[in-house]
Formats: sequence, C-alpha cells, structure tokens
Amino acid sequence: MPSGRSEAGWPAWRRAFPDACDWDSDLEIGTLSDLLTAGCTASGGGPAIAFRDRQLSYPDLAIQADRLAAGLLAMGLAPDTVVALYLPNTPLHPIAFFAAARAGLRVVLLSGLDAPRELAHKLTTTRARIVVTLDQPNYLAAALHFLDDGLIDTLVVAEDRAWGPSTESQPQALPQRPGVVPFARLLDAPAPAAWPVRTPDDVFLLQFTGGTTGLPKAAMLTHGNLTAAVAIYRLWNNHTDVPSRDNRVVGILPLFHIYALTAVLLCTIRDGGLILLHQRFDVEALAHDIAVKRATRVYGVPTMWFALLERATRVPIDCSSLNLCMSGGAPLPFEAQARLGRVLGQPLQVGWGMTETAPAGTRVPDGAEARPGLIGVPLPGIAMRIVALDDFSREVATGEVGEIAIRGPNVFLGYFEKPEATREAFCDGWFLTGDIGRVDEDGLFDLIDRRKNMIISGGFNVYPTVIEDAIYEHPDVAEVIVIGVPDPYRGQSAKAFVTLRPGASPFDLAALQAFLSDRIGRHEIPRGLEFRESLPRSPAGKLLASVLVAEETSRAAKGGGDGVR
Repeated sequence: MPSGRSEAGWPAWRRAFPDACDWDSDLEIGTLSDLLTAGCTASGGGPAIAFRDRQLSYPDLAIQADRLAAGLLAMGLAPDTVVALYLPNTPLHPIAFFAAARAGLRVVLLSGLDAPRELAHKLTTTRARIVVTLDQPNYLAAALHFLDDGLIDTLVVAEDRAWGPSTESQPQALPQRPGVVPFARLLDAPAPAAWPVRTPDDVFLLQFTGGTTGLPKAAMLTHGNLTAAVAIYRLWNNHTDVPSRDNRVVGILPLFHIYALTAVLLCTIRDGGLILLHQRFDVEALAHDIAVKRATRVYGVPTMWFALLERATRVPIDCSSLNLCMSGGAPLPFEAQARLGRVLGQPLQVGWGMTETAPAGTRVPDGAEARPGLIGVPLPGIAMRIVALDDFSREVATGEVGEIAIRGPNVFLGYFEKPEATREAFCDGWFLTGDIGRVDEDGLFDLIDRRKNMIISGGFNVYPTVIEDAIYEHPDVAEVIVIGVPDPYRGQSAKAFVTLRPGASPFDLAALQAFLSDRIGRHEIPRGLEFRESLPRSPAGKLLASVLVAEETSRAAKGGGDGVR
C-alpha cells in the first residue's frame, strides 16, 4: 500500500497514535486580529507580557495595538503596505505586530543580528518604506542609515525606557530630522470610521528563510497560514492539567524568528497565557524563570538547551513547574535529548517545521520509541509523504529514503515576487521541503538531512546529520558540523568541524575514526577533522554548514590542503 496509509484509508499516524490529538476537530482559522480578540476573551483580562519590572495586560495590549494601527492609517498607509519591524524582544514587538494586522498592512521582520547588506536586501526586496524600531543605540544607528541610504521614507522610533529600566544600553537621543517620527505621536490619532477588512487569504507576513545558500527569499504567509499553525499546535495533546490561560511561557527566543513568533507569541496570546519576555538569551535568566517564576513552558533551540544542560550540571534547577519543554529551529542530537530529559524530569519534546509551514509540521507522539533522526508524525490538519528524489510526483514505499513533501492550511503561498522559485518548490500541490527523510509503517517520519547537504562519496549517498549524531556521542565533543569536501579518490568525503567541551583535549583524526568505526558505515567515516573555538551560526542560532562549505571551496581554489587542523 502507499506509505502513510492504512487499509481503511486513514493515515498511518492516526491509526498508530489515535490519542495524540483530536484528529477530527476543525481548525480555528481566521485573521490575526481575530486571534488577539479570542486571546483577550480567554485571558479574562489578565497579564499578557511580563518584561523587566512591568506587565502589559491583555486589554492594554489590544488598546495599544489599536491606537498604533490608527496612527499608521492616519499616515496614509494603504492596505498591503509593508511595514518592517526592526526590534528586539520588547512589548513593542507584539503591539506593532497586531497593529499592522489591524490596519490591514503587511509585515517583514528584521533581525538585529543581520548585517547591513542583509537588512538592505530585505527592505528592498519587500519594498518596505517604513520601519518601526527602538531608541537603543545599536538599533537606532542602523535604522538611521536606512534613511540616509534612501532605503526607507519613514522611521518610527519608540522609547525603550517606557518598558522599565534596561541593562542593555542607554537610549540614544532621538534626532530631529525629516523622516523620523516618535512612536508616541502615532498613538494620538483618532480611530478610523471602519477598520480595513482582512480575510484569512490575505498575505500578512513576508518572512525570510534562513538564507543558508545565497540571499534569503521572502515566504508569503497569510493570516490564515499563521492562525492555522496556531490552531494546529493547540490541538496536539500535551497531556497537562494546567489550563491554557494559566501557562507561563518563557519568551527568550527572538520573536523575529518564525518558531518563536508562532509557538511563543501567537500560541500563548491565543490561549490567554503569560509570556515571560526577555530581550536576549541568558541562561541564568532562564534558570530563574523556571525555578523562581515557575514557568510552565519553555521553547528553545539546541544552543539554548546545551547552555541549560551545562548550567544544571553545575547547579541543579527545580524544573517541577514545567509541563512542556520543546526544542525546535534546528535538529537536536539524540544523545543530548536523553540527557536533557533527565535534567528536566520529563522528555524533551521535538518536532520539525519550516518557515514555509509557519512552522507547524510534526511532533513526536507519546509511545513512539525514541531513535536518532525521529521527528514524529504530522500535526492535525497536515499531510506529509516521501517522494522520489528523481520524480517528485512519485511517492516512495514505506522505509525508502526520499524528499519530505507536505501540504496543509499552514503552508505558505509561495516566495514573494519569485514565481520560478515558487513553481520549483511545489509539485501537484505538495511543498517540496528539501529535507531528506523516510516514513515507517506507523507513519513516523525520520529526518535524515537537507538535500543540499548530502555528500556523494564513492557513489554512496552520505548524510552529514547521521555522522554528526554519532560524533555527538563522543564525551569530549560540544558541537559539530560535518560537510563534504573534495576527495580525489571518492569525489567527496566527510570532514568534521568540532568544538570541545570545557577542559577536554583535542584528539586526532585516527582516534575519531576509531570511535566511529562501530557507529556508522565505512563510507561515512570522516576523512578530515578540524577543531574550532566556535562554529558559525545564523541570527536564529542555527549552526551554518554553508559558511564552512564556502571556506573549504575558497581554500581549495587557492590550493589549500585538507585534513586535521
């Protein structure tokens, strides 16, 4: 039978895991303004965001979003005008986000970690001529360059001190110059006679992909995509007795990233819960939120979980208040999942998703036997399958390796003003993710690697994540990236870039090969090893193999060698 289907026609994952969620429930799909209204009702008027020494209630969040929306409309912004949010994690972010939704605008999220070239690319690509930012020096200085370079026409600047004393930096004086508009001034505009009408099918968010190869593309996510993703997550059974409105969710991931935007901000707001918001990641602040503020949910990325694991090794953390700990954004090594589960007192939940899926995709259900690479079953409302690498219209048999394809109400419309890239990304209505995987007879999916990362060595397909998972079992390894490098005999071979745990000593290539000899195949054994003080990362914290590929390509072009360094 086709993979993922039972004889009765039900998806295999539904047959194998009937209690994973309410598979038959309708999805609550609407606009983002609808979502905020529902959250306000669910909250009973309680606090939405705790930040520094202040709290922002649900009524105040809605009021301030409406006031800013009125101010944006009073500036003459037409429906679908793109507004760029160049903000760290502060209450201004959700206020501006929901204000844009209320005003019928579109949003593009900019990262404070982006280089000037990347920021210019995102502004020009989306034609965002207005930016909302803070008067923190690092943000304001960069945003003023947008004006100087003619990239934007208007810069809306809010005062950081409005949210309490900051340890980040002293605010910068607001320059009196054309194009600069104080945020407070926009809040005085009268409400319009009628708000712009938006539907779930309207594009709202132009969210850039990671851009690990070349310049990033802007994925077009609609109101319906985002609210569908929230509804999909909410239907999953997290087996907790804590009412949704009583959840205290750690907001330590950057809201400019789709993972935090949906899982932390939008899901918590829809539930009427409280976000314990932080401007940046700090492991001591995270430990304090868990042990003292009694956080109930933590969403993190692997680098954050590694830091918490190291912190808990030194000083134990009372994690008894937690009912959900989730890792996403990038694969987490299997060995680290087990260690973190012991620290947290419960399994660390893992799943898979992409910017293009807003980012709902899969979760690992209770009862599934843990294994390296397991990403679980599709979330409710989502369908997934494995297609042949040489024929995307052909679904492969259960257990065979191919490309993961997905469809559902959360899947994006396409890439903004890139029709060719959009056509290439879909086949028969299925989004081709670029991820290599397989599915078993229970509908459980494994992620093997990104298709573009695959190494062809001596005619064999070699997947870097398989090698990385094995290297992570080495007691001295902190982090690792494996890439393919030119090999005169094999065509390509694997090379490992490693950072060591504190106090560990470097080992040689032969020792690594011996360690891996009974863990992976001979064709997968690395032929090169290099130790680094740190490994390259994206602004969202993902380890970037592409940077190392570019370095090796440049080195090879200059006649550089390879091996142990």
